[in-house]
Amino acid sequence: MADLSHTIEEKVNSWLQDPSIDEATKEELRSLAGNPAELEDRFYRDLEFGTGGLRGVIGAGSNRMNRYTVGRATQGLAQYILEAHGAKEESASVVIAYDSRHYSPEFALEAALVLAGNGIVAKLFPSLRPTPQLSFSVRHLRATGGIVITASHNPPEYNGYKVYNASGGQLVPHEAEQVIRNIKELNSFDQVRRLTQEEAEAAGLLVWLGEAEDEAFVDIVASASLNPDLLSQGAGEDVVVVFTPLHGTGNIPVRRVLDKLGFTQVHIVKEQEQPDAQFSTVKSPNPEEREAFKLAIELGEQVGADILIGTDPDADRMGAVVKNASGEYEVLTGNQSGAILVHYILSQMKEAGKLPANGAVVKTIVTSEFGAEIARHYGAEVFNTLTGFKYIGEKMNQFEQSGEYTYLFGYEESYGYLAGNYARDKDAVVAATLICEAAAFYKRQGKSLIDVLEELYAKFGYYRESLVSRTLKGKDGLAQIVALMDQFRNQPPQNIGNIPVSQVEDYSAGLYGLPKENVLKFLLEDGSWFCLRPSGTEPKIKFYFAVRGSSGADAAARLEQLQIEVLKHAGA
Repeated sequence: MADLSHTIEEKVNSWLQDPSIDEATKEELRSLAGNPAELEDRFYRDLEFGTGGLRGVIGAGSNRMNRYTVGRATQGLAQYILEAHGAKEESASVVIAYDSRHYSPEFALEAALVLAGNGIVAKLFPSLRPTPQLSFSVRHLRATGGIVITASHNPPEYNGYKVYNASGGQLVPHEAEQVIRNIKELNSFDQVRRLTQEEAEAAGLLVWLGEAEDEAFVDIVASASLNPDLLSQGAGEDVVVVFTPLHGTGNIPVRRVLDKLGFTQVHIVKEQEQPDAQFSTVKSPNPEEREAFKLAIELGEQVGADILIGTDPDADRMGAVVKNASGEYEVLTGNQSGAILVHYILSQMKEAGKLPANGAVVKTIVTSEFGAEIARHYGAEVFNTLTGFKYIGEKMNQFEQSGEYTYLFGYEESYGYLAGNYARDKDAVVAATLICEAAAFYKRQGKSLIDVLEELYAKFGYYRESLVSRTLKGKDGLAQIVALMDQFRNQPPQNIGNIPVSQVEDYSAGLYGLPKENVLKFLLEDGSWFCLRPSGTEPKIKFYFAVRGSSGADAAARLEQLQIEVLKHAGA
């Protein structure tokens, strides 16, 4: 411990003595002189650049999100772009967007100025935009890459930095590894090349984007509609929608697309309409959680809403709430919304004679088999990827290049969906649009989305899933996560309750041609399964559970028992 403390003291002093670091940052560090535990947490490692980029708590230190860690990451990215793409007739370019979090505009500008310092054109949105719009704009503008400053649905003290390749998808491992190598070779912040804003603008290396890009994005999302004629005939006017952007970037684009398609009864949760970096009306700006919909449910009851939709701060995740048979609002899980969307999209394509013979649906290994069964019913091939939409985007690129399959829909249990080929990341704007359209379509038939869900369960089986996350912060927490994975990997349970484990899938070995990842999935003889996965973006280990029952009650009982037994084995 003494050696570690000495190392941390050296790292703190190197920041304090570095002339390139501003005085406010140094003063923040000096104020922590009497708090060695906090200094250790800020400096015990460099904030890790994973396959999705950076994500961490905002503050001074090597293990924090600040302009220096952003600048260092951007320098590594710039070197990768220049190495990978070389000298071309036209300059390399990177599109940059950001969300409503603390310091998002500042971090976005810092990234732009470092790119400019390396001779790369930075195309920067002047105000907050959704992550899926960034993905679309990279493709639309034929840029070399993209950056979005966001920490998705993390608490307000977090921010992050995600990097995209020329296809509009997040960097996949072999690309990220090259960026990481470049970052590690930077020994000081002096090696980060940077222009001032004035210099970058004068050199044409900082370009501001605007309304033309917004219009293009709204138009392409609206074109994903499967029943525009039905909506133009008034079906959109029949559906009462409540929408909350949870203080994030979804507010304007979701409303613009719904309006364009003819949804006239859209009520906005006013308290959550405007950007708010503190997300002051919710514990967490996460549409996966019922608490985030508290105000939306109150408004829904007032206006008699058929469906409530919510998007997370960077509008790449969408949650939906609908009335159940008891007249109470029920939050659909990501698996349930995904299954409904798979059914709606594929059934409507089939009805219109537009369902291709080589259609493909892509999901992740921790996503329910419910939607997969529905997709196969319509003749679609189902592909599984590792967790992270970048892998779904990579599949889309493979389909596009080979022509062997036609991409129809991709989704994750964590509320991420994409219909259409215009982007390579999950899009809450198109998901919100299509689930509202499905609500309108089925309302014309006298059905709610819960009615549709029950019909699907009766036909394909009563699937139920749950997720338990254990948050373990700091260095000690990281050690606990490692120990838990080691325990399940080296001493795997032979039975869960009285049900034998039939197969263990260790994805760290690179199964099924997928990249290696620290994930364990246990398949049980009764068809249920559970999975352990350390989060790549938060200090958490996640336990996923899934069962299939003969009825809703049977599935619920099986799920509860599975969860109890596995967590008991984990010592939770």
